[in-house]
Amino acid sequence: MNDNEERPVTIITGRVWKRKGGKPEGVHVMLVAPDDDSAVRRALESLAAEGYAEAELDQIGDMDGIPDDEPHLSAYQGALEGEVSIVTFDVAI
Repeated sequence: MNDNEERPVTIITGRVWKRKGGKPEGVHVMLVAPDDDSAVRRALESLAAEGYAEAELDQIGDMDGIPDDEPHLSAYQGALEGEVSIVTFDVAI
């Protein structure tokens, strides 16, 4: 990929905790980054800035198209605009 091509939106999935030993939340982080290492670093920095004490990241990949539903549609748009978008949701323990 050359510098003139737009990078795809990267999605990172996992779990986060507001406090150590607390209740986990599922997380999808969407952003545009030059490589996977940069994406993970920016995701972790953004999660820490939002007050998450712990994060377990499971998968990383490029989005295959635009999401159909909110809140992922807004998160995707935010990522295209240079933001690190964080979507959290309840998970079964």
